[in-house]
Amino acid sequence: MWQSYIKHFKNYLRLERSFSDNSVQAYVRDVEKLAEYIELAAINVSPAETKEEHLLAFLKYLSELGLTAHSQARILSGIKAFYKYLLLENEITEDPTELIEAPRLPRKLPDVLSYDEIEQMLNAIDHSTPEGTRNRAIIEVLYSSGLRVSELIGLQLTFCYFDIGFIRILGKGDKVRLVPIGKEAIKYVELYLEHVRKEIEVKKDSEDIVFLNRRGGQLSRVMVFLIIKDVAEKAGIAKNVSPHTFRHSFATHLIEGGASLRAVQEMLGHESITTTEIYTHLDRDYLRQIITEFHPRS
Repeated sequence: MWQSYIKHFKNYLRLERSFSDNSVQAYVRDVEKLAEYIELAAINVSPAETKEEHLLAFLKYLSELGLTAHSQARILSGIKAFYKYLLLENEITEDPTELIEAPRLPRKLPDVLSYDEIEQMLNAIDHSTPEGTRNRAIIEVLYSSGLRVSELIGLQLTFCYFDIGFIRILGKGDKVRLVPIGKEAIKYVELYLEHVRKEIEVKKDSEDIVFLNRRGGQLSRVMVFLIIKDVAEKAGIAKNVSPHTFRHSFATHLIEGGASLRAVQEMLGHESITTTEIYTHLDRDYLRQIITEFHPRS
């Protein structure tokens, strides 16, 4: 009874929403957990017959199993998407998840580097080595554009539009966005490309990747973490610094400088927590203006 609905939901996510395979599987697993509970509890209702009280009982069941608030919220998000799909397909006339709120999540504020601390890290890099030149460019890009580490290591040469001050990013869920990049970051990336990268024998399938390891292959996430940890240690930074720290610092410094939340959300590629829809795209000239006005290294 449930599997037919789930199959069609899966096709909808893949074909109509163009979700990545990982995202599709995550949403499907969420709904399958609900279907499993319905069977175990012998409730014997179809997805279209499921009521709010059934879903509340399911969330209570998850809590009793010991799932964290984060895990419960993630599963509820998938189930909400499923019922929005059923509503869209006219399988139901009312959404039973509409009034159900996600568990309150504990929030731990991430470490944010001050501008002086970022300068300390940049000054701690040995620019006389090829790796130092590359690492300076990496940190400049992370802080200039607020990239995720996965976005940084996947950055492609053909997606760098330095003449107009933008880079094209393939983010979570294969969502593409254009992000402004500051003049300082462009300067150090071009130094790396001209004096380091072109001397490397590039491996097959890495020809279009910007940042390479010394063997000519794409950097790994772990390698970037180790680079950042090493530079932070040499700079005497006591905070827990990771590639993501630069993303948080990027956003914090822009907002503290007066940039609008919507502009920063657009540049970070964040999705709305409540609707899981991408924020409205803003004019690229406006995004460039935000970077120029409010970013310390623009």
